[in-house]
Amino acid sequence: MRHHKKEVAKQRIETALDLFSAEKAPLSLITLAVMGVVTLFLAACDRSTPSPPAPKAAATSATTTASGLWPVYYESLKSAKYIDLTHTVTPSIPVWKGFGPSTFGPAINPDTGRPYEYAKDGFEANEYHLSTDQLGTQLDPPAHWAPEYPAVDELPATYALRPLVVISIVDQVAKNPGYHLQIADIERWEAKNGKIPAGSVVMVRSHWSKEWPNPGLAAQTVFPGVSLNALKFLHQQRNILFHGHEPLDVDATPTLEGEYWLLHSGYTQAEGVANLDQVPEKGCLVTIGYPKFKGGLGGYARYVAICPADWKYGVSVGEVPEAPLKKSDKILQWDTEQGVRVRK
Repeated sequence: MRHHKKEVAKQRIETALDLFSAEKAPLSLITLAVMGVVTLFLAACDRSTPSPPAPKAAATSATTTASGLWPVYYESLKSAKYIDLTHTVTPSIPVWKGFGPSTFGPAINPDTGRPYEYAKDGFEANEYHLSTDQLGTQLDPPAHWAPEYPAVDELPATYALRPLVVISIVDQVAKNPGYHLQIADIERWEAKNGKIPAGSVVMVRSHWSKEWPNPGLAAQTVFPGVSLNALKFLHQQRNILFHGHEPLDVDATPTLEGEYWLLHSGYTQAEGVANLDQVPEKGCLVTIGYPKFKGGLGGYARYVAICPADWKYGVSVGEVPEAPLKKSDKILQWDTEQGVRVRK
């Protein structure tokens, strides 16, 4: 039966060709006619011939698709090394003098005028009087300087996870404390590691944060940074997502020319980054989290590097208690002198 249908289709194709040839039809019409008959021929064959079983590879692909991204976690992220790049926020950490100090305290019950207590209320809480949203490890949205651009709550969710590049200027800073990253430093990094990936986050390691949380750091007028030319190169030539640095400003110029250009051009930046000495130059990812304050002009950020499982620093899933978390022999208690809760 299948052989008979193929013969009939073949005869119809030959008849169509003879007809158009005899009438000297235009080539375009001949082509359309042949295509139509061939389509019918193939359709007939498809209906009469059963489909072969799907290859095993296709079945495997379907299984992977059905699992979504879970295999990525179990095969790569679960055994990876996680490194916190974030300073702990306290009232005494370095901050620009123009913002003034922040204070922490126990949350007050408005009905009694007294702090909540574990014994009486079953819980306690804190209240924070923060002098600025430019405090500690930060993510600066462009609206910090340019209100026509997004505030922190308007940044896209795609900021959450990116490739991480770390460029060290530690040797240069050891000779010149005010050294700023140059294009030549970036090119040297690329000569060794390859081109910086588009959409990545580039952190500049300087060891400035080694003195953290000394409040005097915020008063320094000479500190390492990133030159304007390097910023333009990273964004315009390498198309990075944003860069980050250890100090609380990107440059030490009188007008903060680098920060002005960045934010007025619609870019973000990370400031007050920690522990970059524990992260390799390439091969890691970085997670980026921050509170979503409406109209926020700064972001208290949490950066965590995710590095290969064989990296010497960091901690992997399962190496520390997570759920439940470890119970401590020392209890959190309010320390009036430090202005925070500490374990005693």
